[in-house]
Amino acid sequence: MPSPTPDFRLDGYKAVNPHVDRAFWLHIASNEYDLTLLAKHHRDDGRHSHYVLHDRTATWGIPGEPQLIALHLQRDPAARTFRFEHATLPLPAMAQSWLIARGCPTDSIRRLPDGMGTTPADDTTRALEERLMGDGDHFALLSSYTDDTSASPQITVLLRAVDEAGPLPFRVLLEEIDLTDFTHTLREGGFATFGEATSWWENHWQGQAVPLPPAPPSAVRTAAPGLPPQPPTAPLPGRAR
Repeated sequence: MPSPTPDFRLDGYKAVNPHVDRAFWLHIASNEYDLTLLAKHHRDDGRHSHYVLHDRTATWGIPGEPQLIALHLQRDPAARTFRFEHATLPLPAMAQSWLIARGCPTDSIRRLPDGMGTTPADDTTRALEERLMGDGDHFALLSSYTDDTSASPQITVLLRAVDEAGPLPFRVLLEEIDLTDFTHTLREGGFATFGEATSWWENHWQGQAVPLPPAPPSAVRTAAPGLPPQPPTAPLPGRAR
């Protein structure tokens, strides 16, 4: 099991330029002791490290904000400098996919170690998470909402197909967490329009038990956490804190 505090292996290194230095302090280093390491991979030559991190302070920030950080550190051992990329994402599988797209070996980051997060409750969840990790260039992240304040935490994610050629270009992911068994389920629904997707979203967070419409297996692809988030045309509500 990894240490809960990340080791960025930057002793003796400095940022490649002042802009990177400021950005790393703002997004990572200033909050370092509130980051929990969920998974990591270091390349043998020391040039690249990949991390899945949980930001414990996110729960006290803007309600619903994603709480996971995918971090790719790139070092130049000869010059003793580093640069980095990062993304804030709502689901571990999306963070893993983002890192895999940046050169992290799939088998090294596929599963979180025992004791780091909840475990999939069923085969449907495992299969969907595998697709999220392995096919990350078809859907873009529009919005997400993380509710970690209730006895049954939930995360919703809204995606949009990049090419919008399929019959169900909008997808909603719903993760539900069982804190008794420390497991989670993940489900996906398909929608023809943005309005239909946001209508389901609003009804769900208002407490209505509206099932997700099925996403046909032949059409289902996965989210693209590697793409920059694109805001929806209307705000998406979430449960108030």
